[in-house]
Amino acid sequence: MYKYDSYDQAMVETRVKEFRDQTRRRLEGKLSEEQFRPLRLMNGLYLQLHAYMLRVAIPYGTLNSAQMHALADIAEKYDRGYGHFTTRQNIQYNWIKLEEAPDLLADLAKVEMHAIQTSGNCIRNISSDHFAGAAADELIDPRPYAELLRQWSSFHPEFSFLPRKFKIAVIASETDRAAMKLHDIGIQIVKNDAGEIGARFYVGGGMGRTPMIAPPIRDFVPLDQLITYSEACLRVYNRYGRRDNKYKARIKILVHELGADEYTRQVEEEFAHLLEQGVEPPLAELERIKPYFADPAFETGLPTEIDRSDPDFALWADQNTHPHKAPGYVSAVISLKPVGGIPGDASTEQMHLMAELSKEYSFDESRVTHTQNIVLPHVRIADLHALWTRLDAAGLGSPNLDTIEDIIACPGLDYCSLANARSIPLAQQISKRFAETGKTRELGELKLKISGCINACGHHHAGHIGILGVDKKGVENYQLLLGGSEAQDTSLAKITGRGFDEAGIIGAVETVTDIYLDKREEGERFLDTYRRIGMDPFKEALYGE
Repeated sequence: MYKYDSYDQAMVETRVKEFRDQTRRRLEGKLSEEQFRPLRLMNGLYLQLHAYMLRVAIPYGTLNSAQMHALADIAEKYDRGYGHFTTRQNIQYNWIKLEEAPDLLADLAKVEMHAIQTSGNCIRNISSDHFAGAAADELIDPRPYAELLRQWSSFHPEFSFLPRKFKIAVIASETDRAAMKLHDIGIQIVKNDAGEIGARFYVGGGMGRTPMIAPPIRDFVPLDQLITYSEACLRVYNRYGRRDNKYKARIKILVHELGADEYTRQVEEEFAHLLEQGVEPPLAELERIKPYFADPAFETGLPTEIDRSDPDFALWADQNTHPHKAPGYVSAVISLKPVGGIPGDASTEQMHLMAELSKEYSFDESRVTHTQNIVLPHVRIADLHALWTRLDAAGLGSPNLDTIEDIIACPGLDYCSLANARSIPLAQQISKRFAETGKTRELGELKLKISGCINACGHHHAGHIGILGVDKKGVENYQLLLGGSEAQDTSLAKITGRGFDEAGIIGAVETVTDIYLDKREEGERFLDTYRRIGMDPFKEALYGE
């Protein structure tokens, strides 16, 4: 993984010093909240319902053990003994005291971390495939290019005050594990007919109150022009994006209103201009970055078969591991979704354990997934049972990856000042219900996502089953959506009909899963069955219509 050079470290330390002074002036009353707000947001500090929340950047989700240990220590020292891993591959803390925030940022800086550009109308944390550099189906490792994008976008003077926040994802396989088409810019590294490696650009995706799937605007950009083309995309957006209406300010609205063809035409025009200006980082910078992402020293001649004599372990190994490019290895997914737990939360003790396990079993590396789990990317198959034993003892051994228990959920009304309804209790009750009925295994792959408001931080639009919390005359209410996908077969879920109260929505989820079990054909996932039979059988079961 990438290591800071002196410039990186100096930038982060300078920002900590700057924010310490800003915080001091706020506490002394020399800055009003209105004056302080943009300053704290530039450092990932939000004022939520009960306290400040601080969001820490984890570029493309990659952590070493020292960083995970530091995140654990921060949870203990500055929060209430836990952190919340997010759908942006970041972590956030929900109980921060303003006067302690500068010290927290200083502690992050000691392990090459920060909270810069985790908020505000700027280019946010660059996300990527959580199996990058390990997956058997990957063309190349996309992380050097994600890192190049991170460096380009950090403190970019032209893009620090965009019309609205901006999110970029980079993948390098046909299988999309990063919800790439639901980003402002989605970049897929591809090979053309001539055998050259380049990038396909998708622009104008996103969720929120107006969900859209990004259309492809260029099939092939040479990798040595990747930053230039990204800059062209941003320049056109920055030129025309709405600043008078935040609900119409995202690039998806611009692409929709201009039309993909006209937006593309203007990007190509800007791209041609920028090629003459020489804005692309020198090749030497990419070559400097690449060695940080070299393969670790994989052993050869390792056993490739899993010992299945322990049925509980075998179930976990089948469900929570992913094929690796190196024989004898797998990527192991640590579920942060225990039955009845809070999706994405990890305690201080659990984070310390995950740090230790990453160092012992995965070449000192772990990854945060956009589905709020943790990956150990390089685990020997021979070590899997020992790994699982320790995870299981710590409440981290749930064999539920990609099942209905593997719920994505935002913090909701328990923490967020924007939310209309609670997400966490709903997720807890649904996971308990299906664990108790024993249906989880029978249902197979089924992705359930919950958002407490239309901002869609829980990605409800992309769930096979989605739940959206709404306010109905001062009462929490929940809309049910079906048919979404954030994978390579991207689709947006549709609302089934009128909403439900808390008890009703849990029953509704059970109802639609029962319809699926009754109607499915051999080998069909829930999503496949829904696409084949349509909405009507589900609506009839839910509403009698």
